[in-house]
Amino acid sequence: MSRFYNPKRTRNLFEPDSKIPYQLSRSKIDLFLNCPRCFYLDRRLGISQPPGFPFSLNSAVDKLLKKEFDIHRQGGSAHPLMKIYGLDLIPFQHEKMNEWRDALGGGIRYLHPTTNFLITGGVDDVWIGPGGELSIVDYKATSKDEEVSLDADWQIGYKRQMEIYQWLFRKNGFKVSNTGYFVYCNGKTDKEAFDGKLEFDVKILPYEGKDDWVEQTVVSAHDCLTADVLPESAPDCDFCSYRNAAKEFDGCKTSIIV
Repeated sequence: MSRFYNPKRTRNLFEPDSKIPYQLSRSKIDLFLNCPRCFYLDRRLGISQPPGFPFSLNSAVDKLLKKEFDIHRQGGSAHPLMKIYGLDLIPFQHEKMNEWRDALGGGIRYLHPTTNFLITGGVDDVWIGPGGELSIVDYKATSKDEEVSLDADWQIGYKRQMEIYQWLFRKNGFKVSNTGYFVYCNGKTDKEAFDGKLEFDVKILPYEGKDDWVEQTVVSAHDCLTADVLPESAPDCDFCSYRNAAKEFDGCKTSIIV
């Protein structure tokens, strides 16, 4: 991954005087909430955080789940999991489904008129109820001994992700339920042997989303980028803490005692 990392980007930078809509992804909104300074460095100055390594196993689970739910989408039938959890929902069939799923291509989009931001996000799935109300769905994969839940502090990012998707679909004119669903796959480690396969417990976790924060956050992100000064770091930002600690030794000669 490191050979693809460009520490000083010159493309896709926000220009305050530009009249062209500026594309801002769901993940960059989350970056702004996590640390305004890292967001400004990334979107305005082109200095991005070093990327993490891809979770290939998670991507495989994601791809297979999409194939599985697509079988029921094409047939207009409910997935067995929906019956198990008593959900009167089926996968939503729409001509733009593949477009909405394509995060690299932009996913579902909305041009925010106040900021001229083109807000984008790639959704995993959408289900529909008998009344035509949509439920946003996100796939997650992990492997741990305890039951999966949405109770950890770090999972605030999952919840924001869901709520931004709900907001985007509403802005595109769809009737959207506040209740979204996480299809959570937990890899089993209690088997006697691997035998070339990994089995999962698959659960559906409902989440009551509240997207009333999104509008003001988009405006605040715009205010951040149009300013000509670096914003303050978030107190708990690991990237800023590392930069500040390393800065103390810029220009210093050090000796290593073996």
